[in-house]
Amino acid sequence: MNNGHCDFSPMKQTLKEEIRQVISALQDNLEAMGDENYCLLGNFEKIKDKFIYIDMKAATFYLNCYLSPFTDKYPELSTCVQNLSNLRHGGLIVIQRGDSLDSLIQPGISIGAELTHSLLESIFFPGNPLHDGAVLVSQNQIVSAANVLPLSDRSTGGKKLGTRHRSALGLSERSDALVLVVSEETGRVSFALNGKLYPINTHGPI
Repeated sequence: MNNGHCDFSPMKQTLKEEIRQVISALQDNLEAMGDENYCLLGNFEKIKDKFIYIDMKAATFYLNCYLSPFTDKYPELSTCVQNLSNLRHGGLIVIQRGDSLDSLIQPGISIGAELTHSLLESIFFPGNPLHDGAVLVSQNQIVSAANVLPLSDRSTGGKKLGTRHRSALGLSERSDALVLVVSEETGRVSFALNGKLYPINTHGPI
């Protein structure tokens, strides 16, 4: 394992630069507000889109930091969720961290295999008997599949959440596990941690 050390310097540097660019654009718009003939509305829309992009990129950065102390296979997880996202195959992957999950998860089918993106993707292939449940990952192993997680009663932003997202939140509310979710409807990827759901950027390496 990575022994808790988190060093993704290139990603961190890119993120810092993009944040500086947004701050600079805000300052430019602030100065332009003195010109009555200059409409800022279009610029604000672009800045808002940039904020959303940075938010997702920051979540991607922190996801790697949260995963690396507990599994060396985060590049495999990255490839898996990107491929699931592109194909719009739903997925639910639990990465066990410090807490025991035995009392929280209704166990499914034992796998006991080394984690690879191809094996994970095959589990979530539509029609596979195991694809509806959650896969449990511990360190570098796929422990089991078709696990049932506790559901959260909450909604996010006033929106009704699907079963996968409620399951991800439910387990993250009760443990320190990190849960990756791929939406079957939209292909969007999120992760749940400490009872919160974060969207992540799947365009390029996570």
